Amino acid sequence: MSKLECRVCHHQCKLGENQTGLCNARSNIDGKIASVNYGEITCLALDPIEKKPLRHFYPGSMILSVGSFGCNLKCAFCQNHEISMAKNNDIKTQYAGSENLVQIALDFETRGNIGIAYTYNEPLIGYEYVRDCAVLAQKNKLKNVVVTNGCVNEEILKELLPYIDAFNIDLKGFSENFYKNIGGDFETVKKFIKTAHVRSHIEITTLIIPGENDSEQEIVNLSEFIASVDYEIPLHISRFFPCHKMKDKNPTDVKKLYELAETARYKLKYVYEGNC
Repeated sequence: MSKLECRVCHHQCKLGENQTGLCNARSNIDGKIASVNYGEITCLALDPIEKKPLRHFYPGSMILSVGSFGCNLKCAFCQNHEISMAKNNDIKTQYAGSENLVQIALDFETRGNIGIAYTYNEPLIGYEYVRDCAVLAQKNKLKNVVVTNGCVNEEILKELLPYIDAFNIDLKGFSENFYKNIGGDFETVKKFIKTAHVRSHIEITTLIIPGENDSEQEIVNLSEFIASVDYEIPLHISRFFPCHKMKDKNPTDVKKLYELAETARYKLKYVYEGNC
């Protein structure tokens, strides 16, 4: 039987029958590429919206955060690697269909919940679940938020855009080489940011890793790019702590983080330091 190409992201995995892609979440099942993590929940929590992080989208409110397993990047610094790098049989999940999840979100409205945030792992590798939940959530006047690495093809984003109110997008570095090292695609992320901004509220997060993406010039380039889209897009510059395969690195120097934030403010109106 011939292999099928998955068209969700830049990897374009070619999968034989019952073979799973690099993301650990999409497989060739009965001659069709399907999401194997559909509705398989690993994490569920009611969070402050600022934790996503979103500072300019319904500040002071709460949002129901939901995650599954799998990711199409392989970041050595991943803070959620236990679920993002997991395969279907590696981790305990609980199934929640779209109607079930939306009902949970509605039940939390009495505690200030405004909607659903698809987060923790890379939600868009299982975009079908995000779409089905988001359509139903929107009908129930709930907000939909996606926290993503932005490494998915434009047609997937365009299918979701009518239903997504806000994105936080990880702009993990600002060079082709950095993205190559983590298995990502630099141009795909930049295009994602430009396209998402047209219709949804967006904020951007960059984790500052010592010796990897912490040069002043890289932050100049990064902030200039964001400003070319819209200088009012909020940027969250976040402090790195040793984890996963980078336990030998030191945490980001706080003074350095604040200096880089000041550099970004030459081009951007809203810059926030995080994890300090």
